[in-house]
Amino acid sequence: MNIKVSIIIPFFNCPFIAQSIESALNQTYQNIEVIVVNDGSTMHNDKIIPYLSRITYLEKGNGGTASALNTGIKNASGDYFAWLSSDDLFQPTKIEKQLHFMLQNNAMASYSNFYLINNQGSIVSHPQGIGFSNQVQFLKRMRRGCVINGCTVMLNMNVFKQFGLFDESLLYTQDYDFWLRILPHFHFYYFPDALVHYRVHENMGTKRHKTEIRKELQTTIQRHLTKINALVKSVL
Repeated sequence: MNIKVSIIIPFFNCPFIAQSIESALNQTYQNIEVIVVNDGSTMHNDKIIPYLSRITYLEKGNGGTASALNTGIKNASGDYFAWLSSDDLFQPTKIEKQLHFMLQNNAMASYSNFYLINNQGSIVSHPQGIGFSNQVQFLKRMRRGCVINGCTVMLNMNVFKQFGLFDESLLYTQDYDFWLRILPHFHFYYFPDALVHYRVHENMGTKRHKTEIRKELQTTIQRHLTKINALVKSVL
């Protein structure tokens, strides 16, 4: 298939980066590019060296996940976007299955189910994704907080052309903000297979920055509340 998928991996001081890159490169779907964006990392950079001939490697000053994703998107040549955190893993069939699903449904945006894994990479949970029986339920739940794991998302690149990139002023909720921005225009399709292994560990940002995340989450909700309320009414 001549449809190309860009897998973007933001990287900052993460010891699991090599496993992340491996899982991206080992996709059953062949027409991919793997873009690793070093966001001013000072540790574990050596782990990337063995992969330099097989990836696009970009370096920038530290600016946060949104700025790293945006750098990757600006340098991407794919038709579709997938995001992989440097501590998470893609199942080998992730891109193949999700792309096929999106083409079948003529979808611009989709997200999938996922498992939790530990430091050793062992699965430690049942599937964690949340699907909804109708659009109203999904929108009402998204109005209260994000139920979409960013690393399970696949987007048609034209979404960025229409609505711009991630908001770099948001350090923790840049993905939630972007999903809320595009929700009035695109349906987010849910793929029920668990395609991502999401690593839970002591140094993960969601644990270290809990208080800041809570504050930024409320700001993001308020920013989009009027639009999402109107959207809920329109689909009732």
